[in-house]
Amino acid sequence: MRKIPVIIDCDPGHDDAIALIIAFGSGVLDIKAVTTCAGNQTPDKTLNNALRVLSFIEKYPIVAQGALEPIMRELMIAPEVHGESGLDGPELPPPSFEPSQKNAGDVILDILRTSDEKITLIPTGPLTNIGILLAAHPEIKQKIERIILMGGAAVGGNWTPGAEFNILVDPEAADIVFKSGIPIVMCGLDVTHKAMIFKDETEKFRRIGNKTGKLVAELLDFFDLFHRKEGFGFAGAPLHDPCAVAYAIDPSIFTSVDYFVEIETKGQHTLGATVVDFKRKYGQKNNVTVVLDLDREKFINLMYSAVKNLT
Repeated sequence: MRKIPVIIDCDPGHDDAIALIIAFGSGVLDIKAVTTCAGNQTPDKTLNNALRVLSFIEKYPIVAQGALEPIMRELMIAPEVHGESGLDGPELPPPSFEPSQKNAGDVILDILRTSDEKITLIPTGPLTNIGILLAAHPEIKQKIERIILMGGAAVGGNWTPGAEFNILVDPEAADIVFKSGIPIVMCGLDVTHKAMIFKDETEKFRRIGNKTGKLVAELLDFFDLFHRKEGFGFAGAPLHDPCAVAYAIDPSIFTSVDYFVEIETKGQHTLGATVVDFKRKYGQKNNVTVVLDLDREKFINLMYSAVKNLT
């Protein structure tokens, strides 16, 4: 079976870490590189977390650090969600390999330029690296198959009333990406808040018996505790970033509709909102496949199979 060539751009983060694990365990993706951005934690911490997770699962792709801050704004991070390290909870040893000396943008550009086939980009953090790449090298768009991202929401936000965190961190980068003309799949809060995992399912990962299953369970333990705090209203942990990877592996798990979507970059109360034209008011061509629902059981089974395939 032909594997799907992808580059994963992430900001680990508990759900990014699980997304990486699923990607490498699936056997479906040909992962050309893992690049990191700032978002869930500072740039050095997200790079270190990617290297630690990949070392732990004994996978050694090209790993490169990207932009240190958003295109136009001060960096916003989320230690209240992911802890001081960005991966609080499990005990992970130090990385066993070094990142590339090249920055993320150059690594992505080199891979795209030299590839004989189009590459799918899977960003699960702020879109800074991708936005900078497309602004500097618009000609490279023809080498990108599509962009499957975790970010945004058709309705509401999780960091402000109108904005999801990844888009809010760098709305200008998101604006470049959404206006690029590249096919985009948006796995936003509409679907990720339905991609819930519960305590009994976490225990199923722990019982797999391999070290990766234990790691995933410990990541979920920490993530679950945060989301169960009073006022959040979650009965489990929503698995945001794994949705983007799972869509790349098996899009039949998901339900989606094509819409025209714009990024709000100026609004006082709506900065970072992904404005979905449900009623076709703008008369614009659809530019985004908006993912709205999923078969949760199939999604969890896909995760389970991928984790079981690893050490």
